Amino acid sequence: MTDFASIDFETANHQLSSVCSVGVIIVRQGIWVDKFYSLIKPEPNYYAPINTSVHGLRYENTEHAHVFSVVWKQIAPRVEGLTLVAHNKAFDENCLKAAFKTYCMDYPDYTFLCTLRAARKHFPYLSNHKLHTVAAQCGFYLHNHHHALADAEACAAIAKLIL
Repeated sequence: MTDFASIDFETANHQLSSVCSVGVIIVRQGIWVDKFYSLIKPEPNYYAPINTSVHGLRYENTEHAHVFSVVWKQIAPRVEGLTLVAHNKAFDENCLKAAFKTYCMDYPDYTFLCTLRAARKHFPYLSNHKLHTVAAQCGFYLHNHHHALADAEACAAIAKLIL
């Protein structure tokens, strides 16, 4: 793929609408041309210990952050007309749909592709197909795994090679 936007969400709790951070990488003609990261005040606004143990974010980090609808206004023009790519698209696509629904926003039927699914086909010999494993196979070392922007960068590196 040469034109796409890789996206990654982290959530505060078990509710898919509880996005608390987002990372986006814009790729045009095979080149990373833009990146975006933001903390988001989640809805519902509480942090489950298991989620915090994964990404390290807490209530204090997002207490004064913008809500999803405000953050998405900054992302929408960047991703307009692009296919969205995520590692395990089911999670990120459902987070996006849940957040749109929570904020009574019209969902524009984004096209999503999945680097996890592609990696399972492209690299069947890997011991697992976790983001950091697949990224390493593609020559990208993932620093700061579960930081939304770092994960979006890894996803973009994978997509450029196998989608």
